[in-house]
Amino acid sequence: MAHILIVEDETIIRSALRRLLERNQYQVSEAGSVQEAQERYSIPSFDMIVSDLRLPGAPGTELIKLAQGTPVLIMTSYASLRSAVDSMKMGAVDYIAKPFDHDEMLQAVARILKDRQENRNAPSETRGNAKAAERSSGNTAPADGDIGIIGSCPPMQELYTKIRKVAPTDSNVLIQGESGTGKELVARALHNLSRRTKAPLISVNCAAIPETLIESELFGHEKGAFTGASAGRAGLVEAADGGTLFLDEIGELPLEAQARLLRVLQEGEIRRVGSVQSQKVDVRLIAATHRDLKMLAKTGQFREDLYYRLHVISLKLPPLRERGPDVMEIARSFLARQCSRMGRQALSFSHEAEQAIRHYPWPGNVRELENAIERAVILSEGQEIPADLLGIDIELDDLDDDFGDDGDLRPANGSASAHEPTEDLSLEDYFQHFVLEHQDHMTETELARKLGISRKCLWERRQRLGIPRRKSGAAADS
Repeated sequence: MAHILIVEDETIIRSALRRLLERNQYQVSEAGSVQEAQERYSIPSFDMIVSDLRLPGAPGTELIKLAQGTPVLIMTSYASLRSAVDSMKMGAVDYIAKPFDHDEMLQAVARILKDRQENRNAPSETRGNAKAAERSSGNTAPADGDIGIIGSCPPMQELYTKIRKVAPTDSNVLIQGESGTGKELVARALHNLSRRTKAPLISVNCAAIPETLIESELFGHEKGAFTGASAGRAGLVEAADGGTLFLDEIGELPLEAQARLLRVLQEGEIRRVGSVQSQKVDVRLIAATHRDLKMLAKTGQFREDLYYRLHVISLKLPPLRERGPDVMEIARSFLARQCSRMGRQALSFSHEAEQAIRHYPWPGNVRELENAIERAVILSEGQEIPADLLGIDIELDDLDDDFGDDGDLRPANGSASAHEPTEDLSLEDYFQHFVLEHQDHMTETELARKLGISRKCLWERRQRLGIPRRKSGAAADS
């Protein structure tokens, strides 16, 4: 069982994070400052350290030196996101913005601990020599496992081929795909297989940063540029200098910020907010979106010139429902990972569970599948996971009736509600009818949970399909 140290001076946040990690089978110790951590524990003995950046006394970055190689994950607010990037240059393994999503935190912890274990199993010198030999021989095409994405269906094989071709270049890349398909994994693969692999990969979710702060966060600002700008600060584009900038959900970027980004791509330079001078930057841009940027450009919601700058190379991630046998391969991988993480003996899926996994359309894609399996492992009492623990709405007795050969969802037993037509339903039709039928008596949170997706994903699909949210009545969240 991995042992994690939390260093956070806010008791509420520290306690909540401790409960979250303990529920997921991690052993946790805690401290309110760097000094307290030093006095109470042998810091290098932990498997991982999660620390706030701003602490009483010494900052959280002091733990990087004291940890002596133990990975340190820095927590920070968006207001000090630039400082978190600085902490990565000092040796922090990653950073996460507060307030953080629970799933995001658990995924970061699992990834960091997995990387630590792999580094222990394969000495860095051996890996470095192997990579050097590979590059010197001119072979830049890694095995699929090195790309870091599970799956071998034809669409994914085609994607791997493109990644191998595109990664060694500095061309801009646009990754398209539904929410939860793994667009950030593709971005990481492109960076890790590029010549910039030793430089930073800065990931920014454009939808998560308030519109009023996005330009300052990306491009920096000068002292006095706006109310509250008490000091000048570099932006995330500048922090990615020499490396890769990954802009997730770039379709949410305001038009003013799009104009500044276009200058970065055209001229290779940035100008901080409030500054009259520009400075050169060397950044490779990878962008991702679930939206149709070409259509947004036609309607004036996205700059057409920026779209064509981004669209040098386009990579399309297929939804999980179109990946055939990959679904079970991914499911078994998640099952093994969750069992290992929770200290459980190896579990397996029942025949009914496998049937459900294969036939369910997974509107939330890989993210929904991972959450369903994590829930099933936690609740499972035997060695075999039954279908009902997956928490997905599917009638196992009617699989042949409910699903056609194309994977489209059909109303069970031919029945139809007021919002359900009797003809075959595509996934988006199913989503639209489900929301219209239930939004009068369910909250947004309940709708998202029933659909197996996040509230953010629910909002995105409402926008894409033009389904307005009810502002009053029982369905409105406070």
